[in-house]
This record gives sequence, C-alpha cells and structure tokens, in this order.
Amino acid sequence: MKVSVVQIGNSRGVRIPKAVLEQVGLRDEAEMEVRGSELVIRAANHPRAGWDAAFAKMAESGDDALLDAPTPTKWDETEWRW
Repeated sequence: MKVSVVQIGNSRGVRIPKAVLEQVGLRDEAEMEVRGSELVIRAANHPRAGWDAAFAKMAESGDDALLDAPTPTKWDETEWRW
C-alpha cells in the first residue's frame, strides 16, 4: 500500500487507515524501529499482556495454589471486615 508522507508541524508523517490500525491492534501507543532502510511501526508491547490467559491456564492445571500457608495477623483477626 502506498501512502503519502505529509507535513505535520516541523515533522512529517503518514496517515494510517482505520482498517489497518484495527488489524494490527494499534491504539494510543506504538513502537517504532528502523531496520536498514525500513521503518517498522507496531503496537506497543504491554508488560502484562496475556496474563489473564496465563492465569486461567494455571488455574485449569491446579498450579495457582499459594506457596506458603497464610499467616493471619492480630489485625486480620480483630479488625478485618468483609
């Protein structure tokens, strides 16, 4: 797909069609990298991406138990209310 490089203030940019943004999952933040003579723009990686799936898999396999037994404190016994 050919796109025009347009003036944006003192910089230059390209307009990315909505369909392309949705296809690659680009929202508010992106990562940009130069590889030789290529410019690569991709959706920003989020540190916790995929955690829900990983935790669900752990729960299915029974690998989500606490490693140490809970140790209630005096506050837990006297002050804590649900």
